[in-house]
Amino acid sequence: MIIKTLLLSTSLLFCASSFAIEPLSKQIDNDYPYLDSLYKHLHQHPEISFEEALTAKRIATELKGLGFDVTTNFGGHGVVGVYKNGAGPTVMIRTDLDALPIKEQTGLSYASSKTMKGRDGKQTYTMHACGHDIHMTVFTGTARRLIEAKNNWSGTLLMIGQPAEERSGGAKAMLAEGLFEKFPRPDYNLAIHVSADIPAGKIGTVKGFAMANVDSVDILVKGQGGHGAYPHNTKDPIVLASQIVQSLQTIVSRETSPLEPAVVTVGSIHGGSQHNIISNQVKMQLTLRSYSDAVRKNTLESIRRMTKHLGLAAGLPEAQLPEVTVLDESTPAAYNDPKLTSKLTNLFEKLLGSENIINLKPEMVGEDFGRYGQVAPKIPSLMYRLGTVNQERYLQSIDSATRLPTLHSANFAPDPEPTIKTGVLTMSEAALLLLKKN
Repeated sequence: MIIKTLLLSTSLLFCASSFAIEPLSKQIDNDYPYLDSLYKHLHQHPEISFEEALTAKRIATELKGLGFDVTTNFGGHGVVGVYKNGAGPTVMIRTDLDALPIKEQTGLSYASSKTMKGRDGKQTYTMHACGHDIHMTVFTGTARRLIEAKNNWSGTLLMIGQPAEERSGGAKAMLAEGLFEKFPRPDYNLAIHVSADIPAGKIGTVKGFAMANVDSVDILVKGQGGHGAYPHNTKDPIVLASQIVQSLQTIVSRETSPLEPAVVTVGSIHGGSQHNIISNQVKMQLTLRSYSDAVRKNTLESIRRMTKHLGLAAGLPEAQLPEVTVLDESTPAAYNDPKLTSKLTNLFEKLLGSENIINLKPEMVGEDFGRYGQVAPKIPSLMYRLGTVNQERYLQSIDSATRLPTLHSANFAPDPEPTIKTGVLTMSEAALLLLKKN
């Protein structure tokens, strides 16, 4: 009942804020029609990883219109905006630009129906099923508020529109092209990520490790195909692939300490063409998650060892043993600087009320935002979670014990207004605190 009372409307949420922030929340209220239009435009025009040309152009246009010095096509379709406003620290605020190859099923009036050519060369529906449209809108709203308040802060704003987060290539590409050499090096890095299970109007933070190492692995299981009625004359790759799937589960259960987080998931397995044909190969796709470098290393080594020896046990010659390929899409664990996290969590409690701040636990999802903080010397960084769930829907899910649509779901649909307003308020105030004039 307390949550429902606090979050029935955005006006109640912002009235709960202190008198000192009322001018900013009023500005956000006045600016919301513009941000709502931007959000719906971005939602209806998603672009998948490495193909974000029009999205990047729109974000670049927004920054240029505010007076930022803007560089485009950096590290792919990356956008870099710099606004120098006197002496002081440099604060980087990052948004991701890309969407996912998913057919939207939300039924929204502004739902995406866009199709693009996917990584396999085939046409695919495209959707912002991970909230990057919210991220970009909050990013833009924050830039608008900070430029409006430029007399109240001193330093440099580095606004980053990053491509290819979903395939873990964008941050790596921007850093490789010299992001922190060609532009001001940040003293702090900030970002948000939406949450599919936190009510709109609330946020969540976690100190230290927040998101995991991620590796994508392909396994090609070879065989010697033939007629399904004569299996003794073949080496069946489907049977071998099944043995591999089962064996890989022991990496976590029997080779990794129960106190160490680890995940080995076989997300895709494809082989065969007909009932009575034993195929020549099976293709498997895996995602691996960890926090420890030692666990990550052991997991990869164990996959190679197990697949090789299961292939030998099946009687395959050396040339036909399973092939393991670790894709160049790895993401290092994301780490929230504890001191910075405490400082900004205290700020968020003053803005929203402590009852609207959730202390989260580390997750096994991945986010390449963590790369920016690991460039030596390490940069204090914070990514916090932004609630998106409509209040009535959230309460109904609790009452009925039903699951809400997750991120990467065709049914994921944020409640835009309270989500965007909370994001712009918290991110703007965080930047103002870090860029505060002496």
